[in-house]
Amino acid sequence: MTESPHILVVEDDQEISRLVARYLRANDCRVSLAGDGREMDRVIGSSRIDLVVLDLMLPGEDGLSLCRRLRSGSTVPVIILSARGEEVDRIVGLEMGADDYLGKPFNPRELLARVRAVLRRSASSLRGPAGRRPRVLTFLSWRLDCGLAKLTNPDGGAVAITGGEFDLLQALCEHPGRVLSRDQLLDLTQGRSAGAFERSIDVLISRLRRKIEADPHHPEIIRTVRSGGYVFTPEVIAAS
Repeated sequence: MTESPHILVVEDDQEISRLVARYLRANDCRVSLAGDGREMDRVIGSSRIDLVVLDLMLPGEDGLSLCRRLRSGSTVPVIILSARGEEVDRIVGLEMGADDYLGKPFNPRELLARVRAVLRRSASSLRGPAGRRPRVLTFLSWRLDCGLAKLTNPDGGAVAITGGEFDLLQALCEHPGRVLSRDQLLDLTQGRSAGAFERSIDVLISRLRRKIEADPHHPEIIRTVRSGGYVFTPEVIAAS
C-alpha cells in the first residue's frame, strides 16, 4: 500500500482499544476507534477504512450482526476479536464474512501480523495477478476479472465477493478438474498465514457455493471429494 493503512478498531473495552491503537500506530497504521455499531457507522461514513478489527461482544448490536451488515454492502476486510476462542465460534465468524479471527487474550504483535497478512491479500487482489497469470477467467458464462477482483454472473451482473472468496475461487479456476486438498488450498490462498486452519476453507467454499451454484445443497461447480478435498468441475477459459 502506498500510504499508511487506516484501521478501524470496534471495541468497547477502552483499555484494549488504547493498547491496540497505540501498537498499530507505532507500526505505521492510522487508527480510528469505535465503541459500538453506531460509532462504527459514523466513522465508516466519514472516512475511507482499509480494515476493520471487530470485537464480538459489544453493547447493542453485536459483532456478528455488524460483520454481516458490513459484508452485505462492502468488501472491506474484517478481523474478528473474541474471548470465545472455540473453533465453532471462529467458523460462525467466518460464515458471517470475516477474513480472520483472533481469540482473546491476544498478543498485539500477532494482531499486527494478521492485519498485515489480510491487507496483503486484499492489495494483491486489487492489483491483480503477477507474471503470466491470466487477467480474466471464465467458466459457464461466469467471469472472474483477476485484475479488478470482480466476479460477474452469466447475466452480466456484479456479484459481491470478499478477498478470501476471490482468492479461493481464483485458485480453483486455475486448477480445474484437479482435486485440491484443504492443505493445498490453504497454501494457494492464505500462504499458511498465522491462524489459518482447514475448516476456514470449508466455510469459504460454502460461501462461494451460495453465490455461484444453482443449488448450493447439491453443488455441481465445486464438488466435494470424500477424504480428498474439492474439485472445480467446469472448463475454464483464460485470457490475458
